[in-house]
Amino acid sequence: MGWAWWLGAALLLTVVEILSVDLVLIMFAGGALVGTVLALAGVPLWGQILGFALTSVLLLVALRPWLLRHLRDRVPLVETNAAALVGRTGVVVAQVTERAGRIKLAGEVWTARTVDDEVVPVGEEVRVVQILGATAVVSSARPSSQQPSEPRPTTEETAQ
Repeated sequence: MGWAWWLGAALLLTVVEILSVDLVLIMFAGGALVGTVLALAGVPLWGQILGFALTSVLLLVALRPWLLRHLRDRVPLVETNAAALVGRTGVVVAQVTERAGRIKLAGEVWTARTVDDEVVPVGEEVRVVQILGATAVVSSARPSSQQPSEPRPTTEETAQ
């Protein structure tokens, strides 16, 4: 009757894996299937547990990395939560220095600091470089050269 417990565990782990898609619980389900087979073969409980553990570890170490690699090749990784904010622009609502400041980013006000000694005044646009906890590390979104660009020569000037 021990085989039924192993089979039930394998089915339960498979259902939970379908909901999570982490490719961890399915490896344990594989180990539980080995436990089922060993129980049906009359192996004592310690042998079933050993078979479950060895199979699960083997699947986690050997098969899971390969499956993850191929899954990510087919389905692009979509950044979510704070990681999705890196590279976005925000507007300074309280002067941002290398120590403190606040920006409006994606409809929310975030604490912020600059990457270097830069001071960004209120109203300036900034680009998020990194998220550290609840703080956005930013740099100014304005062009690096603050000098006005040289006027382009007109066609009359280039013809001369």
